Amino acid sequence: MAKTQLGVRVDDDIKELAEARARDRGLSLGDYIAGLVREDASGLRQRGLEAARRFLDEHQSLFDETEETDLRPRGAHAA
Repeated sequence: MAKTQLGVRVDDDIKELAEARARDRGLSLGDYIAGLVREDASGLRQRGLEAARRFLDEHQSLFDETEETDLRPRGAHAA
């Protein structure tokens, strides 16, 4: 597949973040950005976010209970 050069302007912090995330994945910056665009265009990212939202909607109370227990002073008991 032929490749086309693309120029974009982003803030320095976005550039550094994108480079770091690409490096973490063992990808070139171009391949990393191409993957993000493919995920967005296919709806994969949105479906993942929606699944995460459904999970939190169903299980948020469990996380809240665990957090409350962790914040309770040692030796204190639930009423």
